[in-house]
Amino acid sequence: MFCVYIHIPFCRKVCDYCDFRVIPSQKKLFSEYADLVCKQIVCFERRHPGLLASARTLYLGGGTPSELPLPLIQKIFQCLESVGVCVSKLSEVSMEFNPESTNKETLENALDLGVNRVSLGLQTFDADLLCRVGRSHSVQMGLDALELLTTAPVQVNADLMFDLPGQTVQSFLEDVDRLSDFPLSHISFYGLNVSPRSRLGHRISRGDFSINEDLYEPMYLGGVEILERKGFLRYEVSNFAREGFESVHNRNYWDRGEYAGFGPGAHSFVQGMRYNAPEIYPRWRDYVQGGCPESSLSVDVMDRDSVVMETLWLSLRQSKGISAETLRSLGISLDEKVCRHWADKGFILYEKLPNFLQNLRLVDRGWIFMDDIVTDLANSYSNLE
Repeated sequence: MFCVYIHIPFCRKVCDYCDFRVIPSQKKLFSEYADLVCKQIVCFERRHPGLLASARTLYLGGGTPSELPLPLIQKIFQCLESVGVCVSKLSEVSMEFNPESTNKETLENALDLGVNRVSLGLQTFDADLLCRVGRSHSVQMGLDALELLTTAPVQVNADLMFDLPGQTVQSFLEDVDRLSDFPLSHISFYGLNVSPRSRLGHRISRGDFSINEDLYEPMYLGGVEILERKGFLRYEVSNFAREGFESVHNRNYWDRGEYAGFGPGAHSFVQGMRYNAPEIYPRWRDYVQGGCPESSLSVDVMDRDSVVMETLWLSLRQSKGISAETLRSLGISLDEKVCRHWADKGFILYEKLPNFLQNLRLVDRGWIFMDDIVTDLANSYSNLE
């Protein structure tokens, strides 16, 4: 499976916790950005003729994609069409929304583009917490955006965050309970990961705020319990969907499918190689204007051990886990003693097969200890003869 990602880096206001490559909206850059993305797409097509035509999904992320005027997004879509990406025939066309930019006009624009799935970043319904992490929308804006999107002919995902500075377990679980009462097909929630270089990271290092890491587990497990009780199935560590409404695009990432990313810092995975273009906007602009030379890419060269670690990591973060067939394709067998150790704790389930191949997946508190489990498995596997 092959997918396309377009990174639109503009935001009206950059959130205090944000560590993505986004920039405050500058209208003078909008037209230039669209031209550069189109040129980057054409360069990719010349380097990999016909590959883009095989795309099944398209994802517009950011940043805030709706910050870019509709005619410019249409221009990018027309460029994609010119290299064989028929947007109207894709199985999934997704677009990220923020509450402050969600209105009838931006929704109608998205529908006109062919968007059939939207992801709304709410983070919390607590006004004090929204202010503390530097979000620019109010609780009411979030509720209004939910009301509007859930009455439109699109699949709707909504995002929450937990383990925010000063957040209580009760507050987060109330957020999950409230959100899951809306007619949504998909809900995601993520533990806050504070980058030291973000504004929030600087404030935490100064002692303005603190995060109680002991609350991570009860928040996560409590949120899972609420969503499962309301009919949402966890199919990835942070993602929950009603049956049949999983994100096809994101699942391709976790299954190590190939994809092409366009825009500043957007990542690609093609022919076994992971790489990304320059992240800083002026450097990305120079890269594209210079014909997208491979010498300017940041390349992640993956040896066999890296592939094994990545496959274990991406597989076990999904509820289906890792299969015997996948392990066989890697040419490895997992260590039975390590598997039994984690199974005895009640953190994994696995099936013993000939040559110690297992179908293995996380259960219960194993989701909390995912990092430790993956590390143990990656450090103890053996090669098949």
